[in-house]
Amino acid sequence: MSSKATPFDSDALGSRRAIIRRNPDDAQEIEMIEATWGSNPRFNDGLTYEFIRSEGRQFPANRCLVAASEFHIRNGEKKFRAFREDGNFFYLAAIWEPAIGDWPVSYRIITLDANPEVIRYQARHAAIIERRDAQKWLDFTVPEEELLMTPPAGIFVIEEILTKPVQTSMAF
Repeated sequence: MSSKATPFDSDALGSRRAIIRRNPDDAQEIEMIEATWGSNPRFNDGLTYEFIRSEGRQFPANRCLVAASEFHIRNGEKKFRAFREDGNFFYLAAIWEPAIGDWPVSYRIITLDANPEVIRYQARHAAIIERRDAQKWLDFTVPEEELLMTPPAGIFVIEEILTKPVQTSMAF
């Protein structure tokens, strides 16, 4: 399991990734564990939910963080990456769910209204927790509405992810 912040691919439902959370057996300890992205389909009429809307909700338990260097956006057939203009990594706010039966520990990403750069491609994106606020999210010391806010304009750069090589000139 890598602790390095890597791209968060929105097409990777069911993939395993490191999450950071309070240890449920020792609340004084912060731990990094591997978890599966998406809820247990056994309890959702066979569907797996990967996101949870932030509006009107409180998250008083099972908070976790997913380190990311960027997140991916799909808009029709095109795919884009959104990363911080300053190059820093960030955390995605999430909620973890315990292992049940043969389904492993899993997590869902909390979403909010997209910021001005992202909204041109999709209406929502993952809630971003700044590195300086990570402890506040895990410790429940700050109300959700103070941490789960749409990031300001100018924070993200959006670039298309080219899946096929583009030929820019002909060779004879």
